Amino acid sequence: MHEVAEVAEMADRRIVVVTAGLGVPSSSRMLADQLGQAARRALETSGGCASVSTFELREYAVDIANNMVTGYAPPKLETLINEVVAADALVAVTPVFTASMSGLFKSFFDVIDNTALDGKPVILGATGGSSRHSLVLDFAMRPMFSYLRAKATPTAVYAAPEDWGSAGDAGSAPSGTSALDARVRRAASELAALLGTQGTQGPQGTQQPAKRPDPMVSLPFEQLLAQTRRG
Repeated sequence: MHEVAEVAEMADRRIVVVTAGLGVPSSSRMLADQLGQAARRALETSGGCASVSTFELREYAVDIANNMVTGYAPPKLETLINEVVAADALVAVTPVFTASMSGLFKSFFDVIDNTALDGKPVILGATGGSSRHSLVLDFAMRPMFSYLRAKATPTAVYAAPEDWGSAGDAGSAPSGTSALDARVRRAASELAALLGTQGTQGPQGTQQPAKRPDPMVSLPFEQLLAQTRRG
């Protein structure tokens, strides 16, 4: 029994959800909740388990502005940044303003070190008043998270007003689900797959974090020469 508990503990993943919705309630929070819970269920289906923590950036707006001006994060904001950096995976959802991410959303990721999300799996989500704004996912959000070196899922999820409480495009969704539900589930499955391929297998098949080369260690001349030839 102790051995089973130990395996379960090692399989636990931490998913952090951040949403920049301004209203209470907001469609961005609704989408964020759907994505976070779908990701948790996808991990459970694949034999793992996960905890989900959700944070609304509007509660940190003043601290984010102060950090932009002073370069220092107040304790509350620093705690949130640490949560995001330490998470195994991230769900990031923004409302669309003037055809792009909200300023609050962009400012939060501006105050995070640009190497802190290196390799972290992330689902991108956005909400807006028209389906025409869905391009924000590929032309604004993907480039930003690529710069942050995060690993975005192939499927990003946009929700327009007509997506809520409707069957959506019945031809593109499985029977009994809306088109939005189908996109949410697909993105969640992709996140679970990314988490399942991280790291290297250690003793007895346990997951071990991948080791990074120490930049301070000099490589043998033969290895340097081989790398130069491959380049």
